[in-house]
Amino acid sequence: MKLGIVGLPNVGKSTLFNAITKAGAESANYPFCTIEPNVGVVSVPDKRLDVLQQMYDSKKLVPTAIEFYDIAGLVKGASKGEGLGNKFLSHIREVAAIVHVVRCFEDQNIVHVEGTVGPLRDIETINLELIFSDLEVIERRIQKTQKMVKSDKSAQAELDLLNLIKDTLEGGKSVRALDLSTEEQEFVKSFGLLSYKPIIYVANVSEEDLLENNGDNSLVQQVREHAKCENAEVVVVCAKIESEISELDDSEKLEFLQEIGLEESGLDRLIKAGYKLLGLISFLTAGPQEVRAWTIRKGTKAPQAAGKIHSDIERGFIRAEVIAYDELVAAGSINAAKDKGLLRLEGKEYEVKDGDVILFRFNV
Repeated sequence: MKLGIVGLPNVGKSTLFNAITKAGAESANYPFCTIEPNVGVVSVPDKRLDVLQQMYDSKKLVPTAIEFYDIAGLVKGASKGEGLGNKFLSHIREVAAIVHVVRCFEDQNIVHVEGTVGPLRDIETINLELIFSDLEVIERRIQKTQKMVKSDKSAQAELDLLNLIKDTLEGGKSVRALDLSTEEQEFVKSFGLLSYKPIIYVANVSEEDLLENNGDNSLVQQVREHAKCENAEVVVVCAKIESEISELDDSEKLEFLQEIGLEESGLDRLIKAGYKLLGLISFLTAGPQEVRAWTIRKGTKAPQAAGKIHSDIERGFIRAEVIAYDELVAAGSINAAKDKGLLRLEGKEYEVKDGDVILFRFNV
């Protein structure tokens, strides 16, 4: 899963990205230049893996991971090439979802690029650049489809949808605000429109606001109201606190969070929001060599889930031996679970569930 972090200058985007990068089990920091984004690889926290590693006495624990792309340089006029904007917009096309960092704190020592703090104005500035970029794509497609309609009347439905998208964009709204059928969604996805990508708004608040009010200040409320119109997620973080957390090891991190009254870090909440927004789940594999988490889309069937491990397993899929994580833990061991008849044999039509512990049987 690739998430692209965007935001105006001085909103805390770089601070958040640096915290994310340090928090990663491994990170790939490509040398920053004016064009290429920085990339941070972060392990997805999953306590179930620790339990399974102990149960199976596994030599290795391998969590699934998320790639965060720090996409710099988005300013007013980016769609027209301001600040090398077109290059940055092309990087956004490669990510599964956008993480838009919005400043929701006042600080006289940190100058805002617009002179004052205004989260809705900042959101509109970046959203408009994505919209302008999408308009160019749609207008080219409309010209092509208009020619097709002359010889193929069945293309009229496509043209009608394209004109609806164009009207939406010209009205200053993102394509993600449209209520589309499943078939229309698949069609629109094929264009790689920036304003159609799922979005998580990260409201960056001050330490005081996070600790005293759970970050729910009036500026955050504005972001929440806007997000409802776009079916977007909102995560409240304090980038400064995230930076401090990233310097700690796991035990110190837990202690620090308890001290300041938080259950989990902003990064953990951001990862959960990403999974929810993209409809992702994790299934688990376990054995003496390793326990591992695998990310798939909700609704994925057993053979395709097996293909995440290796294409040969999907090709030669026979069956899946499945047990829910909670049932396995309650049984105490896989052998005890078998004795109680909790292990199920599932075929090609089985939809894998979050937390399924699976052994795939295959023959190639």
